[in-house]
Amino acid sequence: MRHKAYVPGVALLAALVVGGCSADGGGDANGADSKPGTPTVSPAPPGRYATLPSPCRAVPRTTLNDLLPGAAELPQDQREKVFRGSAAVTYDTDRKVGCSWKADAPNATRSLVIDFERVVSYDPAVSDDDRADTVYEKRKKAAGLSSPTAPAADAAATTGSGDKEEEEDKEKGEGGGKATDTASPSPSATSGGGSDDATPDGTPGSGTPGSGSTGSGDPEDALPSRLLDNLGDAAFLQDLPKGADSTAQNHTVSVVFRTSNVVVTVRYAEQPALITQRPDGRELQEKAQALARKLAEKLSE
Repeated sequence: MRHKAYVPGVALLAALVVGGCSADGGGDANGADSKPGTPTVSPAPPGRYATLPSPCRAVPRTTLNDLLPGAAELPQDQREKVFRGSAAVTYDTDRKVGCSWKADAPNATRSLVIDFERVVSYDPAVSDDDRADTVYEKRKKAAGLSSPTAPAADAAATTGSGDKEEEEDKEKGEGGGKATDTASPSPSATSGGGSDDATPDGTPGSGTPGSGSTGSGDPEDALPSRLLDNLGDAAFLQDLPKGADSTAQNHTVSVVFRTSNVVVTVRYAEQPALITQRPDGRELQEKAQALARKLAEKLSE
């Protein structure tokens, strides 16, 4: 009888030992696979900029005097109001900000708009810089400059091809930011021309006929839309001469550039007082580029 009672006890002890060994062999306490060599994915680096400058203070007073010649003739209180500018409506000043100015002169009205957009990628595998480059490339394509080597005729044929995408991006808060309700003097239509003929200092080249006008008043002496050198990481200029928008005499120049994860837009326009007058397109381009370079320097400070 004693022998029969002892055997079941030994069998129970052996079963417990075997069961414990089996539990340890399948993984850790949480049941996770403990296989060695699992790769670790490092997140993409963040962009250089975590904040944006105050847009209405980004343009020096001396520069505004030059860009808005009509302001100098105004009474002191009105001149100060013009120079203060009008801040764009935005819901996140760390993501998208803008400011606009406008001044009337006896012979013409000049207007200026600047926008800063800080792009943030929510994909750990995509850097902020790469995401900002995608935003910039969409705007370049919408300006008809998707290919730097494309002939002017081909670029003109693709003008406006990115407008729908850009509008959808604005509705969705492209780059993670809210769309800014900026009062812009520039129309949504785009102008063709795809010649990268800017000189190293960014001044206009010889151009392609039919895409702009100069101070000489000859519409055949063209100032085309084109890519720009030595401005941020990438930049382009879009020229919208007379007849390119709903206001026949209005001439708008836009300069868009990217530096790291920030995309900056400068829009400078002139509306002559008389239909017989023509804006100096070359002057508008030179001043818009000069301001863009100052803004790029300010960001790099």
